[in-house]
Amino acid sequence: MKNLIIRALTGIIFVVVLISAIYIHPIFFLILFCIITGLTLWEFGGLVKHYENANLQRTVNVLGGVYLFIATFVYANGLTDGKIFLPYLLFIMLTMIAELYYKAPNPINNWAFTLFAQVYCAGSFSILNFIGAEPGTPGVMSYTPLFIMAIFIFVWLDDTGAYLVGSLIGKHKLFERISPKKSWEGFFGGLILSLASSQAFAWFAPEINRMNWLGLAATVVLFGTWGDLIESLLKRTLGVKDSGNVLPGHGGMLDRFDSVMLAVPASYIYIELFIRN
Repeated sequence: MKNLIIRALTGIIFVVVLISAIYIHPIFFLILFCIITGLTLWEFGGLVKHYENANLQRTVNVLGGVYLFIATFVYANGLTDGKIFLPYLLFIMLTMIAELYYKAPNPINNWAFTLFAQVYCAGSFSILNFIGAEPGTPGVMSYTPLFIMAIFIFVWLDDTGAYLVGSLIGKHKLFERISPKKSWEGFFGGLILSLASSQAFAWFAPEINRMNWLGLAATVVLFGTWGDLIESLLKRTLGVKDSGNVLPGHGGMLDRFDSVMLAVPASYIYIELFIRN
């Protein structure tokens, strides 16, 4: 009972902080997701220590990823040009050059994990900036939180629906080799709840038609489920249960954002192809 209360309180605080940061002001959004990006990269560096002959430079990796998020934020909002990414390119090159001097037993592992972490963590979160930026006047902030908030709500409702339906009637395993507790019944329960909630967004933002909202919700659920499974595969490969313990009752930041990691880039593709085209 105590663990359930802790989990519920942590979840409520987490949702309130996230929603507030997304909606109150773009600078709050920037600050919060710089912290989230940094924490996920730090956790990733700790996870791969469980892998033979792998040792990331965690602080450098975190700084590089946070810089990428800041750079994409100012670029996507029309506040600077593409030169903002030059230091990040230098960072990528230096991380490869540095292995010449670290004398690690297997530098390929370090290269692979460093680049994977940048794509998986920093890259995924950075795409949020392009989702939240509407084309506007150069030099003027163009941040709009609607799609960002929709993605997170669809993910949360999908998780809730999948858990409730799966717990009650889940019998057919969705992907038993990777996640034995997930069921097809839970998957469809989460999907239906997310699709239903998309119509509330259609009422709130009627300039986007209902079918596009349904398509976005379905995209989030499908790729969010794959994102969850990918993180489960990562943890199983490394032999760990949770990515961390920064969120009491929920595990680590990677555990909390695993679905988002894949849902965000997939949503961006969908938005650009079917909503903003």
